[in-house]
Amino acid sequence: MTAPNDTQQAQEIWFLTGSQGLYGEETLRQVADQSRSIAELLGSAPQIRPRLVWKPVLTDSDSIRRMCLEANASDTCAGVMVWMHTFSPAKMWIAGLSALDRPVLHLHTQYNLSLPWSSIDMDFMNLNQAAHGDREFAHIESRLGVTRKIVAGHVTDARVIERVAAWSRAAAGRQASRTLRLARFGDNMRDVAVTEGDKVEAEMRFGFSVNTYGVNDLVAVVDAVGDKEAAALAAEYGEQYDLVPILRPDGPRHDSLLYAAKIEIGLRAFLTDGGFSAFTTNFEDLGGLRQLPGLAVQRLMADGYGFGAEGDWKTSALLRTMKVMGDGQPGGTSFMEDYTYHLGPGVPRILGAHMLEVCPSIAADRPRCEIHPLSIGGREDPVRLIFDAAPGPAMVVGLSDLGDRFRLTANAVDVVAPSQPLPNLPVARAVWQPRPSLAESAESWLLAGAPHHTVLSAAVDLETLTDYAAMLDVELLTIDENTTPGQLAKEIRWNAAYHRLAQVL
Repeated sequence: MTAPNDTQQAQEIWFLTGSQGLYGEETLRQVADQSRSIAELLGSAPQIRPRLVWKPVLTDSDSIRRMCLEANASDTCAGVMVWMHTFSPAKMWIAGLSALDRPVLHLHTQYNLSLPWSSIDMDFMNLNQAAHGDREFAHIESRLGVTRKIVAGHVTDARVIERVAAWSRAAAGRQASRTLRLARFGDNMRDVAVTEGDKVEAEMRFGFSVNTYGVNDLVAVVDAVGDKEAAALAAEYGEQYDLVPILRPDGPRHDSLLYAAKIEIGLRAFLTDGGFSAFTTNFEDLGGLRQLPGLAVQRLMADGYGFGAEGDWKTSALLRTMKVMGDGQPGGTSFMEDYTYHLGPGVPRILGAHMLEVCPSIAADRPRCEIHPLSIGGREDPVRLIFDAAPGPAMVVGLSDLGDRFRLTANAVDVVAPSQPLPNLPVARAVWQPRPSLAESAESWLLAGAPHHTVLSAAVDLETLTDYAAMLDVELLTIDENTTPGQLAKEIRWNAAYHRLAQVL
C-alpha cells in the first residue's frame, strides 16, 4: 500500500494541448515542441504538485475523446490542464469534455513572452494564436457547463505558477477523497449532532467510504504486538521527543509508554492492512484498550493520516484530504477544536486544543512526551505529546452536513504564541486570532452552523480550498478580514436558494 504521505507524489496532472491538422506537419511539430517546453517549465516549479505529464498534441475529435476517457480510467490522473496553442475548433472537444470526469484547468498562455515586433509575420501569427484559440475553447466549456479554473498569463509569471499550484494541490485532494477509506472504531459520541451525517451521500459527493469496526477488533491487533517491538518504538520516542523522567526506561511509568507504543504499532498495522488512510476513535467506546489513543494518533496524523475524535468521520476525511493538499508546503495541518476564549485584555483570541489529539506537524518546537490523568474515558492515564503551535497565518476549516448539502466553512486566522506559559495545561494547543475579529468570526461561524471539530492548517491556503470546493460542487463559506456577519447571512440565504434550485435542475 502507498504510504498516506506519498499519495500526492503518486498522482499526475496531464497537460493537454489543442490544435488542428489545418496548419501542416511543420507547424504541428513546432506546436508539440513548444507545448512540451511549457509543460516542462511549469512542471519544474517546486510548488506544483502532483507531477505534470505532457501528452501529445490533440488535433481531432476522436483523439480528444480517447484522451479524456484515458484520463477517467487512470488511477494516477488527478486532473487535466488544457491549452489551445493554436486554433482548435471547439466542436472537436464536445465528446471528450462531455465524458471527462477529472478537474479542468484552462491555461490561457502563449509560448513567447514578448512579440517580435520587427519580424512578426503571418507564419508567426498562425503558430501563436492562443489569444483567440482559447476563446473558442472557453466558449464550448461554457456551453457544456464545464466547471474549470482559468489562469491567464505567461508561465514565467509567479502569479500564474502560484494559481496553477493551488489548483494542482486541490486536484490531488479531490483524487485522495475519491479513493479514501476510513476506519471508524465504534460509533460517535452519544447525543452529539454535528458529528452525525449521511455516509452514503458523502461517498456520492466526495468519494470516500466510511467503514465501522468494533474497537475490540483493534484491541486484538494491539494485544498481539510483541514486547521487543514496543520497546524499539519506545526508544524511538526517546530520540524524537523530550521524555519526562517517569516515562524513561528506568522510570515508574515506562510501562505506560510501552503500551502507547503497542497501540501505535497495532493501529498502524490495522490501517495499513485495510488500506485505510483515515480513522476515528471515541473515548466513550474503548473496549479493551487500556488508554485512550493519544501519542499514536498524533504520530499517525504527522505521517499523513486523517483523524477525527469522538467518531467524527467528516473531520477525519477532511483532515486526510487537506494533508494531501498541503503535502510539500511549509507549515503543518492538524485536527483541532475551538476550546475556550481569551476575551481581554488585549486582542481577543481563541485557545484551540483537544483532549490529546493535536498533530505535531504544527509544533513550534520539539514536543514533550508526557503522561497525565484524563478525567473522562475511565481508563489508564494516556501518554501524549505537548507543544505550542508555530505562529503564522493559517486556515481553520470545518465540514458539516446540512441535510440537503455539505458545507465547508473556512476562517482565516493568525496563530500566535500564548500570552503566558501554560504549565498546567497537559495537552498540545494552538492560540489564534481569527479574522476579522473574534466576535465577528464567532458570529459568522455560528451563523454557518459550522462544526466544533475542525482542521487547522498553515499549509493549505484559501485558493486551494476554493478550487477543491468548486471541483466537487460543495458549498464553501469564507470568513476573513472582509467578512461581516450581515453579509455572510445574505450569502447563506443566496447559497441555499442556489443549491436547492440546482438539485431540482
